[in-house]
Amino acid sequence: MDMYLKRIKEVATDLLKEKKVDMIIGFRQGTIPMMNEPFMATTPKEVQHLVWNSHCGNNLATYLVDKKGKIGIVAKGCDSRNIVNHIVESKIQRDQLFIIGVPCKGMVDRRKVALQYDGEIETVEETDDTIIVKGIHGGKNFSKQEVLQDNCRICQHHNPVIYDELVADSVEEIQDIDPFAGVREIESMSIADKREHFEEMFSSCIRCYACRNACPLCYCPTCFVDEARPQWIGKSDDPTDTMTFHFLRAFHCAGRCTDCGACEQACPQEIKVRSLTGKLSKECFELYGWEAGLTPEKRPPLDTFRTDDSEDFIK
Repeated sequence: MDMYLKRIKEVATDLLKEKKVDMIIGFRQGTIPMMNEPFMATTPKEVQHLVWNSHCGNNLATYLVDKKGKIGIVAKGCDSRNIVNHIVESKIQRDQLFIIGVPCKGMVDRRKVALQYDGEIETVEETDDTIIVKGIHGGKNFSKQEVLQDNCRICQHHNPVIYDELVADSVEEIQDIDPFAGVREIESMSIADKREHFEEMFSSCIRCYACRNACPLCYCPTCFVDEARPQWIGKSDDPTDTMTFHFLRAFHCAGRCTDCGACEQACPQEIKVRSLTGKLSKECFELYGWEAGLTPEKRPPLDTFRTDDSEDFIK
């Protein structure tokens, strides 16, 4: 990680000194352990605040939408795929960007660590394979693989798919895993069991919209939940309104979601909303062979028409 950070800082400093970009979007140390925060460095001196480790889970592509000027951005695999989405959807132009690609071995889920540590975590250190937390009850070591975010455990695109400079050698991609295993489990349920499953899943939702706000795909000027004329759903915590919000938001991500996990990491209630977008990603892959954000040269399946499109879904 130290070598990654050294190279990120070198590239970022050169870009700002030579005025090739107006800012660098990366991460700086957060005020809470294991929660680094997005940061925009606009001078070479500010580059010293940049950090890179296993706690950089936010999807920085969120901050690119409709930006002006030249921008440098630090991008791991899922960030780069959302950058591709934004280029395809004309929310940013490719020639505005200098993408500093970072091969990623997965981000740590702070909640998994906190659940296994008795007391408040005060400091965190890491090696290539281990997370070391310390607090008033002493230190404890965790294997990174045991505390990765759920989406990182099944990610098949750890390396950036688009970049201008890669700060390290590419990492080996996972091949022998089914990214849709969780979706298949829900698909196997009866209709009644599915309904019960989702009712229970969303029963704790407080409609804070953190999932929407963290998602790099949710950039509409006015979200459908905020519309008053017409009013699509109610403003209360009525279960039907809550489920309507989650299902409609998922449909808006169809053919676009990269499974970056930003929605689940932002949710204060730890709701597994990725099961919805995962279902839609599975359908796009099986029907059209489509994975979102792999190339800016192709339009997504719901954005195109082919005379040989499958119509098997029409009943």
